[in-house]
Amino acid sequence: MTKKPLEEKVALCAINHDPETHIEVDADLCATCGTRICLRACPAGLYTEEPETRQILVDHTGCLECGTCKIICALGAVCWHYPSAGHGIHYRYG
Repeated sequence: MTKKPLEEKVALCAINHDPETHIEVDADLCATCGTRICLRACPAGLYTEEPETRQILVDHTGCLECGTCKIICALGAVCWHYPSAGHGIHYRYG
């Protein structure tokens, strides 16, 4: 049995996008971070850095709801909760 790459597994999932974000980043607290670990830790690659301001941006629409960002941020700059009822990821096996 061969394992599917993560991208193929995620492609099987369905996401019902919540118009309201369930991930908020405290920009002031985030600006004091030296590691920017969220840029590398998110398995969905939702975190990016704005080149000119170095501000961390997050696109909640592809969230896998794993909570890695909340756990990995040592400063507590990430406020994460589940999307509202009926929204978010729906995992499918394949």
